[in-house]
Amino acid sequence: MALILSFALLAVGLVILILGAEWLVKGASSIARKYGIPPLVIGLTVVAFGTSMPELSVNIYAAVSGATGLAIGNVVGSNIANILLVLGASAIICSLSVKSSTVRWEIPLALLASVLVLVFGSDILLDGGVTNVITRTDGMALLGLFAIFMFYIVALFRSDASPLEEEEEKPLTPLRAFLYTIVGLVALTGGGRLLVDQAVSLAGVIGLSEAVIGLTVVAIGTSLPELATSVVAAWRKQVDIAVGNVIGSNIFNIFLVLGVSSVIAPLPVREGFVVDALVMIVATVFLFVALFLGKRGHIDRWQGIVFILLYVGYVAYLLL
Repeated sequence: MALILSFALLAVGLVILILGAEWLVKGASSIARKYGIPPLVIGLTVVAFGTSMPELSVNIYAAVSGATGLAIGNVVGSNIANILLVLGASAIICSLSVKSSTVRWEIPLALLASVLVLVFGSDILLDGGVTNVITRTDGMALLGLFAIFMFYIVALFRSDASPLEEEEEKPLTPLRAFLYTIVGLVALTGGGRLLVDQAVSLAGVIGLSEAVIGLTVVAIGTSLPELATSVVAAWRKQVDIAVGNVIGSNIFNIFLVLGVSSVIAPLPVREGFVVDALVMIVATVFLFVALFLGKRGHIDRWQGIVFILLYVGYVAYLLL
């Protein structure tokens, strides 16, 4: 009975989290549009930030409450799920074309972020330390790189001469936009707390570690906004959104989410972390290589199937 209740409350926490992210994005986008900020900039900042808000909310509460294994597992697991599960499912729906700027800059930046996680979490191997921990100093370095990434986004916007499309939806009134934003933030806070509490409880009931729960159940749950956004974008043939959403989210997850989490509290790294970090790096490399196999600059349906199979194999490895 306790197991069923934990799963039910976990599901409720996930729903609250996803709704909170959606409301926050909707409200913040309306506020930004009212002040004349172009839709492209909103998409690259507010929407990208919004789809990473579930991970951020979960990680902040996990760091504050001492569930540090869950914090690292959530980020690494979400990034793996974003590439292998989200892009895999999107490619099966529609062959994905990738912009040259994404191939040249954003995917290599996501790879750099993944490598840094492995480096920062390998103190014993690289520095001869006593324990492996992602420290507050590491977190500050990640936040510094996040600031550089935001400058890159601004530069990308200024160099893009393509016309900006207006949103089809009618913008919210200022009062409603403000309410959406506040309610979204409250829902994210409450949903994050409920999700972390139940994930820790579930780990105890099932006998799995916090990190494994974070790498699987919580990671997939917090990746649902990316999955929904990319799958719908692929269905509507808006392939730039499908791919850009995933790569941008992975960069946000490491530079911003892991950066903030480790500044709040140093994050001890569990045994077996190296394997998970290597899977994240290999998945990113595989995405890059896939763009040069078959039709250049495309992720085809057969590659999407391979991505999904690799993800199923990885989850099976974690559970077994």
